[in-house]
Amino acid sequence: MQEPVSAYMRTDFVSLKQNETVAHAIKSIRDNASPEDILYLYVTDEHNRLTGVVPIRNVVTSDPQTIISSIMVRSPVSVRHRQSVLHACELFTEYHFLALPVVDDDNKILGIVDINLFTDDVVSLNHQRQLENVFQMIGVHVSIGKKKVSPWSDFKGRFPWLFCNITSGIICAFIASRYELLISELAILAMFITVVLAISESVSIQSMALTLRVLLQRNVSWRRILMGVRSELLTSVLLGAGSGLVVGIVAFLWRDVLWQGLAIGLSIWFAVITACLLGVIVPTLIRKFRIDPKVAAGPIVLAATDIATMLFYFSTANLILG
Repeated sequence: MQEPVSAYMRTDFVSLKQNETVAHAIKSIRDNASPEDILYLYVTDEHNRLTGVVPIRNVVTSDPQTIISSIMVRSPVSVRHRQSVLHACELFTEYHFLALPVVDDDNKILGIVDINLFTDDVVSLNHQRQLENVFQMIGVHVSIGKKKVSPWSDFKGRFPWLFCNITSGIICAFIASRYELLISELAILAMFITVVLAISESVSIQSMALTLRVLLQRNVSWRRILMGVRSELLTSVLLGAGSGLVVGIVAFLWRDVLWQGLAIGLSIWFAVITACLLGVIVPTLIRKFRIDPKVAAGPIVLAATDIATMLFYFSTANLILG
């Protein structure tokens, strides 16, 4: 995996100039010895420096007189000839291209590497990254599973995240104690605590899993963070409304008291919205600020979700029923 990528590159690629037409591109494809293997056309300037790439579908769907520069993708992703096979595999995993151009230090195109050459390595790398995400979500650093460690080392790696959940549980117990009188008078609130927490935790984990999947494929920017928050906010409003409506109706039918059902339903709505947002914001910020990779998003998200849920649950109930 540390071999230079140039050892695996092909030189049977189609190169075009920016001012040439689609008709010329089609002719170049026909003149190529193996046109069925052509995935992209590579555009160069007068010094043979790579300036763009044209997917074959763009050529097929364009007018023959169209200028290549108008349909090419500028600033294409490329790999340097001295970079490793592992780096090429990472690019394939991140961008999902079928081929990558290989360039020299002056950005002159030397050849291409096809994903078929790296299929096994790419699959293995992608599987490894998925496992790392799963380990992060449960609060175990992936290095623990790669080598034998002593029970004490295993304890030190896992207990901090367990302590995170213990702390959140104690905080939740303290919050509940502040509403002890309300709970003693309205026992139905105690009955639905586990339901409310289960819904919030499930939603936060779903949001976090989707967020981590996106973060593997794209660079983290503040614009990306805001887009993720906006998208998840709209989804969370619908999820919260649906969950709150179902549980609120059940609570109302159970005790035949409208206000109790309304209080429980609204608290679930607020809690789900918060849980969704936490599932996006926490892992994104962890990656954005490049905190120690041992930091696991899962325990932090769950702890924050539990605390926020209890606050919303009892404060909403107290506001409506108190």
